[in-house]
Amino acid sequence: MKKLRKTLFSALTYLVMFIIIYTAVNLWRSPVMPDGPKLIYQNSSKQVVDVVAQSHDAPVLIYFWGSWCGVCRTTGPNVQTLHANGHDVLSVAVSSGNDDELLAYMNKHGYDFYTLNDQQGVIFHEWGGQVTPSFVILDDGKVAQSFTGIAPLWLLRLRMWWAGL
Repeated sequence: MKKLRKTLFSALTYLVMFIIIYTAVNLWRSPVMPDGPKLIYQNSSKQVVDVVAQSHDAPVLIYFWGSWCGVCRTTGPNVQTLHANGHDVLSVAVSSGNDDELLAYMNKHGYDFYTLNDQQGVIFHEWGGQVTPSFVILDDGKVAQSFTGIAPLWLLRLRMWWAGL
């Protein structure tokens, strides 16, 4: 019994250390909203949409990713499902080729969320992005959450719900 307690205590200690280190690294490398961001796209109705203004109605997920990013191949389908379920999503494809290459990649993977092609990584740099995938949830014109790395669908849903409270 004593050995089991010692093992459980050790496992709990490592878990707490992992959570602290993971949180610190995530905070350090997460994107930050620049002053006066210009994230504007044209929706399927040919209307020009300003993402910051859009976030006053409901939370908006901004998804920074790259077609070359291995982890993005895991998170992309989750973002697509979130979008298909009615959540507002704008993605920024970082250094993923020209418009034709990006469109071919998105079609191949069944992505139809709105995407800005950030060929030179300018938008990503303005937001202080360091790694892909990176996520920012805007709510009421402000950053509600910012995080990086693998994001399972349940966690994206939970974060969007939390931002909307």
